[in-house]
Amino acid sequence: MTLHVGFTGGGNITDTHIRAVLDVPGLVPAAIHGRNPQRVGALASRYGLQVASSLDDLFNRGVNLVCLGSPSGAHADEIGAAAARRCHVLTEKPLDISLERCDAAVAAAENAGVQLGVFFQDRCTPAFRALKGSIDEGRLGQPLLVDARVKWFRDRAYYASSWRGSWALDGGGALMNQGIHTVDLLVWLLGDVTRVSARAATLLHPIEVEDTVVATLEFASGAIGTLLATTAAYPGYPRRVEITGTEGTVTLEHDRVTRWDLRAGSEEPEQASQANARGASAVVADASPHRRVVEDFVESLRDGRAPACSGQEGRRSVAVVTAIYESARRGTPVDVDAVPTA
Repeated sequence: MTLHVGFTGGGNITDTHIRAVLDVPGLVPAAIHGRNPQRVGALASRYGLQVASSLDDLFNRGVNLVCLGSPSGAHADEIGAAAARRCHVLTEKPLDISLERCDAAVAAAENAGVQLGVFFQDRCTPAFRALKGSIDEGRLGQPLLVDARVKWFRDRAYYASSWRGSWALDGGGALMNQGIHTVDLLVWLLGDVTRVSARAATLLHPIEVEDTVVATLEFASGAIGTLLATTAAYPGYPRRVEITGTEGTVTLEHDRVTRWDLRAGSEEPEQASQANARGASAVVADASPHRRVVEDFVESLRDGRAPACSGQEGRRSVAVVTAIYESARRGTPVDVDAVPTA
């Protein structure tokens, strides 16, 4: 299977998408379109891509897969444009910034018969896939409690972009853009979140949206949890998650399972990362997690199955994030399935 791949955007994440695609046999990076001519031109020159003047121009260049690295609030529109041209789509998280737009994106892809996937790298991380198998098999027993902390730092330069830190195109702050990876990890590992209660604040950065949020989560399974997401925790620390069940506790740090403490005995399967693991920088040095997502997506096309995170799966994390924002605005607990889609 040979696929010609187009790209949208022009920032660090688009660079990561290109590097990931270059590492997958059968994929040919073809063209790029974005809002910033200087950045788009630099990426095109670096990787030998054609520069498309518009989305239509991008699809006219024979691409049959597009990787979206554009602002979050533009994803649904670009997915719709790709679907109209029968082009498969892998979009950067989140799927989009509202449930209404997520539903429109999923419907457009389904109606056109094209594959839609979301870059949630945790679902393709080998250690986490093994962890999901262990949880599903009952190694932790019945899940009881989860504690998830995303204590990252972003400086003012990060928010200098015209769209970052805005409700219109960013759709939120530390939760929608950084913490959403961990929200997706939790719903993937532990099942649906049914009810949330939250407090959000803008404590450090001069932005419209929050840079800090704390939430309590209630899962359909009966488990409860806490989630903290911030971009104000200098100097930035690796993401940490602890999941406790009736048989013990498992600890995750960044993209590793670092410890099992079980009634049957404890073990330390991997060494904890010594790096801040994006805690202090938005630059993605290692494209291999994104490469694994691309590989899975190509395999899903070949095998006729859903990708690791389909559009419908990608909607789940947006639903939880939307409910957390609604709870923070109201000052009351919110049922996830009762949040308006618009």
